[in-house]
Amino acid sequence: MGPAKLEISNLTKAYTGVLALDDFSADFDGGKVYALLGKNGSGKSTFVKCLSGAVIPTSGEIRIDGVPVRFKGPADANAAGIAVVYQELSLILDFTVAENIMLGRFPTVGPGNITVDWKATNAHVQDILTSLKIDIPVTRKISDLSVGQRQVIEIAKAMSLNPRVLLLDEPTSALARHEINSLLEVVRSLREKGVAIIFITHKLNEIRGVADYVTVLRDGRMVGTVPIDVATPKVIVDMMFGETTLKSRPADLKVGEEIRLKVTGLKRKDKYEDISFELRAGEILGIAGMLGAGRSELLRGIFGADAIDGGAIVLNGTEVRRPTVARMKTLGLAMTMENRKEEGLIQIMSIEDNLCLASLDEVGQRGFLSHFLQAPVAEKWIGRLQIKVSDALQEVQSLSGGNQQKVVVGNWLNTDPKVVFFDEPTRGIDIVAKQQIFQIMWDLSRRGLSVVFVSSELEELLEVCHRILIMEAGRFIGEVREPENTPIESLYAMCMGETAK
Repeated sequence: MGPAKLEISNLTKAYTGVLALDDFSADFDGGKVYALLGKNGSGKSTFVKCLSGAVIPTSGEIRIDGVPVRFKGPADANAAGIAVVYQELSLILDFTVAENIMLGRFPTVGPGNITVDWKATNAHVQDILTSLKIDIPVTRKISDLSVGQRQVIEIAKAMSLNPRVLLLDEPTSALARHEINSLLEVVRSLREKGVAIIFITHKLNEIRGVADYVTVLRDGRMVGTVPIDVATPKVIVDMMFGETTLKSRPADLKVGEEIRLKVTGLKRKDKYEDISFELRAGEILGIAGMLGAGRSELLRGIFGADAIDGGAIVLNGTEVRRPTVARMKTLGLAMTMENRKEEGLIQIMSIEDNLCLASLDEVGQRGFLSHFLQAPVAEKWIGRLQIKVSDALQEVQSLSGGNQQKVVVGNWLNTDPKVVFFDEPTRGIDIVAKQQIFQIMWDLSRRGLSVVFVSSELEELLEVCHRILIMEAGRFIGEVREPENTPIESLYAMCMGETAK
């Protein structure tokens, strides 16, 4: 078959009082990669759900290779030639690569065809992996693979269905840089197969190496599609948000003399060792490194969320040998966790409750939640952090990723900290929401609070921080004292243990 053709005409999905997808029309050609961009709440997720058969559109038409299709469920979409790879992996860890890819579709032999033909299964999967230039043994267990390898296997699983259209939903969000490069190489190889590829991402820096076109959604509507060679950051941001100015660290943020946090010789077996640094009043300190360098583990150890094996911590003048979360919170330390959905929020509880979880001693009554005490606190932080919400009593899971992150931040700022750890606070949120998180950090610095900022997006550290420590394999190996004058290539080289040129 020739290159695929996906045509979307006037696709609309209406919920009560909301048009999640509003008269969306676009064409996607096979042998091309389309980066689908849009801020949180722009309609990207609804678009994916309509194409995958998970949601039935209110109106409009979908055509594959000129043939109109309608889906009652995901099985219909798969049968029509549409496959989706989601951000959340769906592999079975104790199964092999071949078992995961062929689950429910094993070739059989013997009487009654009830015995799995493992030789044929492994051979077929090997052919799939070879065609995608994936060098992973088919008999390896998924539990033995890295996150990046697992994501590649998800793509292979989708491609085993011989789709005409492949949707990739934030496939690189949890990957290290070298894993991202490997995954993008697989995506590039799919062009040769004539598949129409829709690549959803928030990372503008990675689309230039893989996308042919950029398609933008805003408020459920199609804004336009532009070739990648004219899709500059300004063009993309203006399409996503209208006229928008991207900010950099204000010049008036000064680092004071007072040492708020001093860490000496901190260690935890197989995670980090010999960690020493100081953090001063008003300072925004970045910690850079590749995935697995030990950045998050270090922050969790200082915060008391994980045990440490040795070393000393002095927080706001008090020495702490065995930190606990309760003790560190009392001494003025707050931390927004990397996994906000599982460790930062209780999804089925209200926005109001989540804004008060870290300060229940002050806004509760004998250990119980009190709406009377919580309501003014929630109202204050919703206003101060510009959290977009119609009712503070609605479940926090109803918010966009960016607004959920601001709820996490508000919850901990409510404890009146002097030092705040931000662990991957911008993961999975759009550009404007990221800018708002940066502004929160700058406001904290201006008030004299100290910040430690961990991000896999190294560009963010250069934009936001006064100083950056480089971490590799559980150790600090370097320091950047003038982020504003440091090329991104040099920072990446340092994180990979290479000498910056």
